[in-house]
Amino acid sequence: MKYIFILGRNPDLSVQEIFSYLKIQDNKINEYFVKQNALLIDLEKPLKKNIIDNFGGVIAIGKVFSYGKLKNVFEELDKRELYLGSKNNFNYVVWNFGEYYEDISNYLRVRFRSEKLKTTEKKLTGFIESQSGEKLKNVLSKLINCSYFCFEEKSICYFGKLVEFCDYKSLEKRDMGKPVRRESLSISPRLAKIMINLSGAKNDEVILDGFCGIGAILQEALLLKKRVVGIDLDRDAIKGARKNLEWLGVSKQKYVLKNEDSSDVKISPAAVFVSEPDFGKTLKKIVTLEMAKKMQRRFEGLMICVLNNVKRNIKRRFVFTAPFIRIGKKRVGCDIDSILNKTGLSLVDNFPIDEFRKNQIVGRQIFVLKK
Repeated sequence: MKYIFILGRNPDLSVQEIFSYLKIQDNKINEYFVKQNALLIDLEKPLKKNIIDNFGGVIAIGKVFSYGKLKNVFEELDKRELYLGSKNNFNYVVWNFGEYYEDISNYLRVRFRSEKLKTTEKKLTGFIESQSGEKLKNVLSKLINCSYFCFEEKSICYFGKLVEFCDYKSLEKRDMGKPVRRESLSISPRLAKIMINLSGAKNDEVILDGFCGIGAILQEALLLKKRVVGIDLDRDAIKGARKNLEWLGVSKQKYVLKNEDSSDVKISPAAVFVSEPDFGKTLKKIVTLEMAKKMQRRFEGLMICVLNNVKRNIKRRFVFTAPFIRIGKKRVGCDIDSILNKTGLSLVDNFPIDEFRKNQIVGRQIFVLKK
């Protein structure tokens, strides 16, 4: 089964999230191609319906209707319905990832005209800036009724239709509706989902968050059908997390909250560790290289203590963010080799992955470690 995933602003991170999620689902990847912010993937098993809410870095998911040489694609499309709506007039868009856009656009225009449909092809108007600064295709206007796509790789054309879209408004509404919020300290629900998927945690497995704050990661993990243990040294943060999880309406048997220090807390076995640690002092202006290195040494010492304390009770992966501090045009990251050497853990391939906004003083690096 062939699908396309339209990726968010950090395609590298989104791809790793998808790969990890598919591994959890035991769905083998036969082949894949990445172009701009699109992942074209051939899977052993069909995807379950309505899975897009499980992802943090995916804008939309589509099914491939036909693929091959362009002539063969058109012959195949002639045999199937492309529009199943009830309206005689509609607007559509074609997400283009390759060299066949003009051919596909002409085919659709002629095809719909022959079927007596009144259609208008709209252009993509929404764009996002990628992690690398590239302009990427993004969400669509409400005026669009159908979203098709064409993808080209090695002179093979893939054509299909987007069938699931991320509901950003509902996600934002839920996040803004929490009784306790700490905007400057909490990660977004989007990034929380990505990190949970990167951990490889399966349904009903336990996720440990050693710096849970008011529960941003805990909340998304519970919605993704995991169990959680949240630890934080800040008593007020734990009170806020408890209020937020009670507001979420999940069973209290699914979570445990502890107002303790993760450097010496005693925990029961958990499948994975997923956390946004304490980055230290909040920076409002760019600091010197010396100050950035000092902050990173503090962070490294903290993580070494915490990881050494919990690692014996964590079965698989350790996923965490680390400060990525801007000093002029460059950024300073933590010394991950020092953390690895002093914990005995290993870095998973393709990590770390940078995650920051252009003018953000303290961004993030995403690390995934294993035993």
